[in-house]
Parts: sequence; C-alpha cells; structure tokens
Amino acid sequence: MTKADEDIMMDYDSEIMDNFTNLTDDYNYTNLIPLAEQIPMLVNLTNRGPPIEFALPLLGYAMPALLVVTIIANTFVVVVLAQRHMRTPTNIVLLGMAVCDMMTLLIPSPWFFYIYTLGNYATVLGPSSTCYAYNSMNEVIPNAFHTASVWLTLVLAGQRYFYVCHPTTAVTWCTVPRVLRTVCWVGFIAFAHQLPRFLDTVFIDVRFKWQGEVHYGCQMLVAEWVTQIFTAKAYFIAYYAFKVIFVNIGPCTVLVVLNILLFRALKRAQEKRAKLLKENRKSECKKLRDSNCTTMMLIVVVTVFLAVEIPLAVTIVLHVLINAFKVQLVSYYVLNITLLFTNFFLMLSYPVNFAIYCGMSKQFRKTFKDLFIMGTFVNKTQGSSRYSLVNGPRTVTNETIL
Repeated sequence: MTKADEDIMMDYDSEIMDNFTNLTDDYNYTNLIPLAEQIPMLVNLTNRGPPIEFALPLLGYAMPALLVVTIIANTFVVVVLAQRHMRTPTNIVLLGMAVCDMMTLLIPSPWFFYIYTLGNYATVLGPSSTCYAYNSMNEVIPNAFHTASVWLTLVLAGQRYFYVCHPTTAVTWCTVPRVLRTVCWVGFIAFAHQLPRFLDTVFIDVRFKWQGEVHYGCQMLVAEWVTQIFTAKAYFIAYYAFKVIFVNIGPCTVLVVLNILLFRALKRAQEKRAKLLKENRKSECKKLRDSNCTTMMLIVVVTVFLAVEIPLAVTIVLHVLINAFKVQLVSYYVLNITLLFTNFFLMLSYPVNFAIYCGMSKQFRKTFKDLFIMGTFVNKTQGSSRYSLVNGPRTVTNETIL
C-alpha cells in the first residue's frame, strides 16, 4: 500500500469515527432506562410503609423517645433480674421477655430514624445490599424476637399455672436448669421459623428515571427456590398461616384461658388466706400472701400483653385474608393504618412491665433501690446467705421472690 493509499484510509477511518460520534450524540441512551413506575416491586419506602401522614408523627417523632425509655426501662429489668439472689424460674422467663421486647424495637429503630425522623420516606432504597439490610432489620429479625417474646409469655403463664394449681408437678419440671433450656429452645425455634424469610427474597440493582433524572435503586423479587419448590402464593400463605396459628391467635387464645384459670385460683387462694388469718397461722399466711402477689402481678403482665396482642392478631388475620384470598372486608388503606397503630401500641407496652414490677413486687423494688439508688447492694456472699431462706435450693422453684 502506497503512502497515498494510507492517507486515504486514515481519512476514511476518521470520517467513520466522526459520523459514529455524531450518531451517539444525537441518540440519548437514557431513553432505554425505564421510568420508576415501569419497574414492579421497586423498593420505594413510601409505598412499602404505612400512610405517611400517620407514620411520620408516630415513627418519626414519638419513636425516638419511646426507644430511649424502652432501653432504659428494660435494661433496669435485665440488670435487676440477673442478680444471683433473683435467679428463679419465673425471673429467668421475665428476663428473656425483657431482652426480646427491647430487641424487637431496637433492631428496626435505625431505619425508623433514617426514613421518618430524617425525612427520607420518599426515597427509593439502594443499592441491593442496603435493601437486604432493610428487609432483615425491619421485618425478619424483629419478627423473630417478637415471636420469642410471645412464646415466652406463654411459658410464663403456663409455668405459673403449674405453680398455683399443680405445685408438686412444678417442683419437678419448673426448675432453673429446665427453664433455662426452655428459654434457649424458644429463642432457637423462633429464629428457625424466620430463617426462610432471610432467603425468600432477592434484591437486584436497577436504574430508573424519575422526574427527568436517572436514579439508582433496587428491585425486590421472589427467590427462585420459592417458585421452583412451591409457588410464591402457596409459600406466603403457608408462612402467614403458621404465623397466625402459632404466633398470634393460638397463643392469645391459650393465654386468655390460662389467665382465667389463674384468676380463679387466685380468688380461692385469697379465701384460704382469709381463713388462715382467722386461725392466726401467720407464717403460712405470709407465704400465701407472697405467692398471691406474684400471681396477681403475672396476671397483670399477661393482661397488658393480651390488650395489645389481640388487636394486632385480628389485624394480621384481616391482612392475610385480603392479600391471600382477596376477601375485601376493609379497605387496604384502613388496614395499613390499623396495623401501624396496633404495632405502635405493642411497642408502647414494652417499658410498661418495668412499672408493673416496681409497683407490684417488693423484692424487685428493693433490689432496684439497692442497685441504682442507695448503692448499698450487698456482696455475693452476703446476698447468697441473705436470700437463701427465701429461695431455697437454686435448682428448685420458689416463687415468692418476685
């Protein structure tokens, strides 16, 4: 090829590149990027959450204060009940409940703060790793802790029923080691039943146009294994059916029955105590009074639990009927508002147990005062002998301490 031919070829290549550049300049590749409304299941925080006019004051403004109160109150409960002389089967369950309640609120609280307090409720979430974190911290992990709290409340009421109505059985089965194992198993099963929820959703990074600008976010899809083994509808119906039966309606029904039985047993015990008072049997009378106080306190704890759990259970049942079976009993908008308020009242109840313990338990009050107010708490050796007559052997139940 001659020099002239090379010059001609270079001019030709240059002309082609200029034409290609002009072509790409004329053609806007952003036309290939879909609009936000064209992407199904885009993780839009406004669409995924409750109506913002109700969510903002509750979750954005009231929630931070509620979180602080809950952490302080439940930390006090944990510290007091963890003391060696307070280590009884009932107190172990109450301690587990306090931890679960606190974590149910603490885990999603960064997202409440980011979305509502900081005003990011209109944001499309991304990248995909952030969406995974949001899904886990806002839905899956809090549900696991809440499930554990529900089941521990069931253990608490059942255990107290055996103490009052079947004391010989309680001595055998309601010991500290057995109750510790039960609490651990409850936590394990509660998280195991939520394990598929970590894996049933996939988030992928997407680009979309919104208000004329290109944005990045993530799209939520059902995991492939769900559609291969089941269908998405069958899988979620099975999950929510389990949740309704074993986490919501079932435990609430059993707790109502146990609470009624405990209240009847308490009335009989009060009549027995009145009889002992007439017979001047002061020692037995005092022991029965302490037992009655504990029973009454636990009845109040369970009653507060039921007062917030039953409305939540009914709301979840309606939610399942509307989504899974298209039974339009109420509008979805009203249901979302109801779900928001029932969840908020549930979280509002978390620090209440601390007030119940302080108001109804002399021993809890005294230990709290010694630890945090007077600073006169005895050392371990003194504490062990000081409370040994009250507690009895460490592996055997005794319920007069709280």
